[in-house]
Amino acid sequence: MTEDVTHMADDVPHMSEDAPQMTVDVDATVAEDLGGDGAEGSHADEGFPGGPCDPLVLTSFAEHVAHAIWTGQERPELKLVSHGRKVALIGRPVPEIDGLVASTRLSPLIGCSVVTGDPGLISAFVERWHRETNTFHLSVGELTIILDDVLSLLHLPISGAFHSFEALSMDEAVFLLMELLEVSGEEARAERVRAREAYVRLSWVREIYEMRCQARRWIVAARAYLLHLVGCTVFSNKSATYVHVVHLEAFRDLGQSGGYAWGAAALVHMYDQLDEASRTTTRQIGGYLSLLQIYEHFPSVHQCITDDAYEETSPMPPGG
Repeated sequence: MTEDVTHMADDVPHMSEDAPQMTVDVDATVAEDLGGDGAEGSHADEGFPGGPCDPLVLTSFAEHVAHAIWTGQERPELKLVSHGRKVALIGRPVPEIDGLVASTRLSPLIGCSVVTGDPGLISAFVERWHRETNTFHLSVGELTIILDDVLSLLHLPISGAFHSFEALSMDEAVFLLMELLEVSGEEARAERVRAREAYVRLSWVREIYEMRCQARRWIVAARAYLLHLVGCTVFSNKSATYVHVVHLEAFRDLGQSGGYAWGAAALVHMYDQLDEASRTTTRQIGGYLSLLQIYEHFPSVHQCITDDAYEETSPMPPGG
């Protein structure tokens, strides 16, 4: 498991995991190019060796880890990035902001973060994930994570408004930190330089939270707590250290934050992380790995443990 590593040198040079991977329409010419590349696949009417027969469907299979494994290439064990311990570091919100945090409907995230995981099992899921279909291709058919899984596992709202996270310039990120976290311009710019791009360190956000609690600036403290919470859970990335400043915008009006479809946003982000992890060149997987507890649907790889204290309205506990 990765903990507070300053920089992950393998495949996070620009921390681009927050940008969704867009699937473009592939015309016949592109399909022919994909099929005709002797190093990556075969002719379009023959498909890929050991893979899809029709390259017009799974157009990026030549870059997929499953194709690399079939052709004899080896990929090091996939590293799992989990922030469960960081959620424990900040703890539950202080009583003065407990109601504010609960009003956003994100409180279930505090108690359902996976701290450890099974790299081999998750790697097996990743090797069977295809971004063109957003499904796992298994011997029994196709399976995917759906909104009902998010609701059952995390108890996050899956209906409501969709928040649009617009790209931020460096100056916009600094202004947002000054406005919503009440930090000075010098402090915001220094953190921006240290974290690179429009990110801030999770450890820095924890410090801001503690200072705003001491100053009894409860609304600002709640924003810092929530930014840290989503940065460790539904919007976690492969850096294991940073959270994108853009998510702070969702907590400008805490009374409105509870109306967002957080479960849908979590699912979209998890799909993006699976898309990235299924590429041959990727060595890590980010995202909220608690959503991959769908492996409980497979009794052959999961031992069911009954928890007598569990209630239907509670989120799925780690490893539960």
